[in-house]
Amino acid sequence: MLYVLDIFFVVFHSLLIIFILSGWLIPKLRPAHLIVVLLTGASWFLLGIFYGIGYCPITDWHWKVLDELGKTGLPVSYVQYILNRLLAINISAQTADVITLAGWLFALIISLGLWIKNKIQNNQAKNLNR
Repeated sequence: MLYVLDIFFVVFHSLLIIFILSGWLIPKLRPAHLIVVLLTGASWFLLGIFYGIGYCPITDWHWKVLDELGKTGLPVSYVQYILNRLLAINISAQTADVITLAGWLFALIISLGLWIKNKIQNNQAKNLNR
């Protein structure tokens, strides 16, 4: 069962990262994307106050599964881990943190910008229909 959980976390967390980076591309998914990006930031920076900046409960749960499987020496960064595990790319923790934060900020800025643009367009359409 632990092996199944390990695979689940690799797939789920990887898909979540891909969604955070690209979910804004699909107009119907934009509201969900903005919520997920904001929840990610809340986890990193609000829960991070108590557990360490960048805290992710999904990473925490996956690390517990890997610990039960006897895996040791896991990096702090999930991005560092997943790049190494899936693509055999080794990067430093600092590089992983920069990539992760830059990707999240990019997604946040795009998603907020599209949300604001949508609100402005909706208000203009309402004003035209009056």
